[in-house]
Amino acid sequence: MKVVIVGAGKVGFTLAQYLVEEDHDVVVIEEDEARRHIIQSNLDVMTIQGNGASPRVLMNPYVRAADLMIAVTDSDEVNMVACMAAKQAGIEQTIARIRNIEYIGKEESEFHRSLGIDLTINPEQITAVEISRILFIPTALEVEEFANGRIRLLEIRIHPESPHTHMPISQLDLPPNMLIAGILRRNKMIIPHGSDVLMPNDNVFLVGDPLSLEAVQNDFTQKMGPVKKVMIIGAGRIGRSLATLLEKAGMVVKVIDKNPERCQSLAKHLKKGSVYCGEGTDLELLVDEGVGDSDAVVCLTDDDKLNLLLALMAKDMGAQKTICRVGRTEYIPLMEKVGVDSVLSPRIITAGFILSQVRRGKFISVALLEGAKAQAMEILVTPTSKAANRKLKEIKFPRECLIGAVLHKGQVYIPKGDSILEPGDNIVVFSLPDMMNKINKFF
Repeated sequence: MKVVIVGAGKVGFTLAQYLVEEDHDVVVIEEDEARRHIIQSNLDVMTIQGNGASPRVLMNPYVRAADLMIAVTDSDEVNMVACMAAKQAGIEQTIARIRNIEYIGKEESEFHRSLGIDLTINPEQITAVEISRILFIPTALEVEEFANGRIRLLEIRIHPESPHTHMPISQLDLPPNMLIAGILRRNKMIIPHGSDVLMPNDNVFLVGDPLSLEAVQNDFTQKMGPVKKVMIIGAGRIGRSLATLLEKAGMVVKVIDKNPERCQSLAKHLKKGSVYCGEGTDLELLVDEGVGDSDAVVCLTDDDKLNLLLALMAKDMGAQKTICRVGRTEYIPLMEKVGVDSVLSPRIITAGFILSQVRRGKFISVALLEGAKAQAMEILVTPTSKAANRKLKEIKFPRECLIGAVLHKGQVYIPKGDSILEPGDNIVVFSLPDMMNKINKFF
């Protein structure tokens, strides 16, 4: 596929990197010469200096030949205009990143499509949804759902006293409808096999039927009660979206932010939740508002180091679970190592969402895990798939990939060597990030 990316910021760079690895032809349009030079020097892409909505740029033959335009500049308006102009120039599909909540909604989406914008993505909104999933399953560090919720992937941390440690996976007494799909150990992702052994404090990825996962997850990790009280530090776009989601789910929400305008705006939208104007590092304020009694504390400021500090303070005061937003993905392993339960990057989440759209037709959805150290993909088996109607042990699937679960005629099962994938099956594949081209050959 030929893809044009407008904007060489963090999301644009990340998208270009993944698309190049999958052998797509990528053209990046960027006005800022320094940003353009960085992406040109580091990735095998063509770059054009200019405005993505400019007729001069859009008339470039390399741009007009594109199948897809993805506009991810820092300006919502530029992204919208670029996609509209691209449609007029003959580019078949367009995706725009839009952050202003006023531009997001059912009526607005229909209006966007009428103008030529096929899909709009709000990074803060999808990050808030991702955080809410984790809070609904307290023991999980990350939650992904596939096949309309019939297959679930959970990331959990192995408790030192778990009965499943120091034993080969093949000897573990696990339900038939779940599988250990991945192990993160010392910042290295492992695709496990029967002889591999789980160690205390490993991060483990479990995939399978949601009921089966719910039945066994406490055997792996420290048991936690349901999350009922949540403190959110930071009332930016993610914080506002998350507070609204959690309140609708019946949770008691408290929000702290130092910006009076943000506080006043959010207070108008919450019906029962409380909003406090003050510094998140104010120990007296945190104590007075019961940070230690919170089931979860979510740190969403724009400062990665401050989020880490706040999460550690909350944990020290007795908070059961801590979640941090991070801008620089290289901080993720450090934050997890020192005790933050879940660390999420809006950039990675947004990139994964957009990649799902790029791969649509081949893959139904894509999740990037642990700072993109692994990927989980939902794939529909078609009659022309190389893997269709053959036993898994006969197709020589790469060792760095694993078919974790199969949805066959409404029923979830964990495939074995003698299992046969049939056309119409939905499968979830867990793999290392550089395996995409090999997976494509099978599906």
